[in-house]
Amino acid sequence: MALLRVENLQVHFPIRSGFLSRAEVVKAVDGVSFSVEEGKTLGLVGESGSGKSTVSRALLKLIQPTAGSAYYRDQEIFSLPEKTFRPLRKEMQMIFQDPIGSLNPRMTIESILAEPLTIHFKDMTHPQRRDVSAALLHRVGLPVESLQRYPHEFSGGQRQRIGIARALAVQPKFLICDEPVSALDVSVQASILNLLKDLQDEFKLTYLFIAHDLAVVRHMSDDIIVMNRGQVVESGPADEVCERPQHDYTRRLIASIPALG
Repeated sequence: MALLRVENLQVHFPIRSGFLSRAEVVKAVDGVSFSVEEGKTLGLVGESGSGKSTVSRALLKLIQPTAGSAYYRDQEIFSLPEKTFRPLRKEMQMIFQDPIGSLNPRMTIESILAEPLTIHFKDMTHPQRRDVSAALLHRVGLPVESLQRYPHEFSGGQRQRIGIARALAVQPKFLICDEPVSALDVSVQASILNLLKDLQDEFKLTYLFIAHDLAVVRHMSDDIIVMNRGQVVESGPADEVCERPQHDYTRRLIASIPALG
């Protein structure tokens, strides 16, 4: 069963250029369709500028789509007013590429984890929020003592674990992982990927996993779609796409990775 279906998604950005300020359009996403099966991982891969992160922001309504539809549990979400969409935000969360950029440096880790709890669980008491925050930290492999520390006191991998804990705080069903390991050392990437896999099994999560590294996407994904210049150029089961690519662009991605070439 598809948890999320996207049909003909378009995100176009108007720009002005030239002496006469002629209006032009950048087609960041141009007619993208896919579905994500519940409990599975769909990998979205492409080079920088392919439009994959624009897709993720459109799905969370952080930017306005130009055209197309998206159905979450068969409910069309692009047409929903913000007040109606707000409860769905609890189910649809994002793990960002740059953990330090997504964590407020002036807030303690306890405050960072408690913030979404305060928004979405208004009846939760302060001691309850602290208990939940401590449990989340423990689940992502960090000591409870970390609650009173600040983001700059942690390594990149530890900050990403905090970002994952914050995303889990509101008990989501669908996580968009937007380049979650690309800013981390290679030695740390495997532990974060394994954590994400373990959490998916434990909490029955559904992932849209976005990356430019096809080897990482293959490791994480059941199915893969390959994007280039705002369009899907290839899609299918992960092993099939990687072992029997049909498009020249996919072949170039594979050739650039020693592990897959």
